[in-house]
Amino acid sequence: MTALVPELLRFSVAPMMDWTDRHCRVIHRLMSRRARLYTEMVTAQAVIRGDRPRLIGFDAVEHPVALQLGGNDPALLAQAARIGADFGYDEINLNCGCPSDRVQGGAFGACLMREPALVGDCVAAMKAAVAIPVTVKCRIGVDDQDPEAALDALTQAVTAAGVDALIVHARKAWLQGLSPKENREIPPLDYDRAYRLKAAHPALPIAINGGIRSPDEWAGHLVHLDGVMVGRETYQNPEILLRVDPLLFGEEAPVADAFAMLEALEPHLARHLEAGGRLHAFTRHLVGLFPGRPGARQFRRHLAEHCVAAGAGLTDLRAAIAHVSRYDAERAA
Repeated sequence: MTALVPELLRFSVAPMMDWTDRHCRVIHRLMSRRARLYTEMVTAQAVIRGDRPRLIGFDAVEHPVALQLGGNDPALLAQAARIGADFGYDEINLNCGCPSDRVQGGAFGACLMREPALVGDCVAAMKAAVAIPVTVKCRIGVDDQDPEAALDALTQAVTAAGVDALIVHARKAWLQGLSPKENREIPPLDYDRAYRLKAAHPALPIAINGGIRSPDEWAGHLVHLDGVMVGRETYQNPEILLRVDPLLFGEEAPVADAFAMLEALEPHLARHLEAGGRLHAFTRHLVGLFPGRPGARQFRRHLAEHCVAAGAGLTDLRAAIAHVSRYDAERAA
């Protein structure tokens, strides 16, 4: 087992399809030095055969950053993991939780909850291929599985294979009858199942995911587990990341507020635009900023109306920011 320092597991931003791309991750990194960031899931075959710089390229500022792979072939996953390690990723994560039609068609993602021995083989192959940590993100079960037996079987298989950490989305996935969106909301959360798993495997680093929002909730889970992984809340309210370093690591946040983050973002935007990229690649990830502040609605409207055009630039973003009041009544009090 490659030691995964517990501090690196303490807080992470969940991999989210169509959201946690390289531009989103830069934004998140500018608000927390310590949060562990994850890519969107990329299939092993895509990594091996596709446009690697486009698919898995990332900015060095993103470290620590993990590559999440999808697949069920140990040899292909090992090859893709090796490529990811060579690209400089800090961790390789195997997706055993996604319930989309695409992964069901390929018999990976959440389908792998039914194949613990195969998951163990995949982990063992990736561990043999790379020197960086190999982790697994899973559900507590799928469909009619008993969450006690299903999660125990998977955990035993990956532990025997040398997995470095397990991230448990504390819901079942229903592969029949629910959409991916519904699978993130309808199956009931069972945090106690993850707590029992940790009690049974005290040496295995375990983080929890699913429905986690406030810093008070982070602290509550960390009484029982090694880490929390937060998804939608970090995307829809990204300023919450400013709380991570002070609360969980005893360090100052990299920037004071969202305004300072946007100033720090400008060099990244300038390089992106100079390389022919569009402003919208970044600004689409900014709509959750400034919740409750006067001018936030106008900020979002300006992003939607003026920052999506092919020729939009820094002046357009600055104009959007100018709508937002810099007076923070809470700070002033």
